[in-house]
Amino acid sequence: MKTLVVIPTYNEAENLPKIAAEIFSLAISDLEILVVDDDSPDGTGRVADQLVEKYAGCFHVIHRPAKSGLGTAYIHGFTWALQHGMDYVIQMDADFSHSPAYLPQFLEGIADYDVVIGSRYVLGGRLDERWGWGRWFLSWWANSVWVRLILGTKTKDATAGFKCWRSTALRAIDLDQIRSNGYIFQVEMCYVAEKIGLRMKEIPIYFEDRRIGKSKMSWSVKIEAALRVFEIRRRHRKLSKYNPVRTV
Repeated sequence: MKTLVVIPTYNEAENLPKIAAEIFSLAISDLEILVVDDDSPDGTGRVADQLVEKYAGCFHVIHRPAKSGLGTAYIHGFTWALQHGMDYVIQMDADFSHSPAYLPQFLEGIADYDVVIGSRYVLGGRLDERWGWGRWFLSWWANSVWVRLILGTKTKDATAGFKCWRSTALRAIDLDQIRSNGYIFQVEMCYVAEKIGLRMKEIPIYFEDRRIGKSKMSWSVKIEAALRVFEIRRRHRKLSKYNPVRTV
């Protein structure tokens, strides 16, 4: 079974070689990596090109001409995976917030599910101890109160960006109907997956704060994401597991 790890990047030149080496050290058969880089000023794209040569046939890169957002980066990556016959698609960050050590557990779990989610908020999940109280509360509130109140989701970590998808699940979602671009993309994918009845499994992870570089989650990004939850509800209001429809 062919597995692709999709990693969107923007200014991750220092992290990228390290995360690639750690992923490949797991010796998972038929595993490849695809980086989707948004013309990073720090030269991440050039680093990715070097890794294409180092891991010939197993490492790929899509160069985008400008910073176009997390959501469209993942859509590009998922579409590439489907076009190249991947069976499983893993999405994760380049900054080690998502530990590659969980990948074997993801691939074991996906045998019985359509989506496996690395969750901070199920029993056993943990956040980096360096998170301040305010940051922890905002993240918990977004998942446990706001998103669940507005969308009625059952997933405890609806904003999780560490997931493993079956290719059949991505086809069932119909990526053309996913319009969110920023971090709210994770919520929209989760909501649609639940609405169409995909089998979803959350496994506990330790979410480490990024090792190198600065977080890209500004307050303006967080506020915009909160407001766009209403847009997601409106967009997919007619979607159901019995009658999945394309939305406008």
